[in-house]
Amino acid sequence: MAKLLAHASSLAVLGVFWLFLPLLPLLASIAFLERKYLLDYSGTLRKLIIHLQALREGPAKTFFGTVLGAGTGEETVEIGGHCVQCGNCCMNHRCVFLENRGGGIFQCGIYTSPLRRFSNCGAFPVHARDIERYACPSYFVVKAEPVRIIEATA
Repeated sequence: MAKLLAHASSLAVLGVFWLFLPLLPLLASIAFLERKYLLDYSGTLRKLIIHLQALREGPAKTFFGTVLGAGTGEETVEIGGHCVQCGNCCMNHRCVFLENRGGGIFQCGIYTSPLRRFSNCGAFPVHARDIERYACPSYFVVKAEPVRIIEATA
């Protein structure tokens, strides 16, 4: 039931975003106190369309699945590594807020916003599938080695 609710919730939210697409650059400018989204209205609109298409591929459903406790059915694993600011996890460079800093370095344009905590961005990577999906060059699954107990003989 939770999976069905997560799927329905993601479709509903994405539908609302598509419906209000012409207003989203204005709303982003207000919400994140950044005039650039409104000043470059047509550019922001193009990026938003790409962003919404990328969300439809799975991140929205994964987010609502996590929030609603539906899970993904994947085994929980320990993940190691650190962020190298490649931008791959930002929906393969399709996030409207991702900013290219040059030299292969990308940065979240809303990283310091309190509203960012309502996204699943800070949780990357949650599963091994996340690392694979976005071809992450720096995170990895830590392989667990079984512990063997050897009894000492006296």
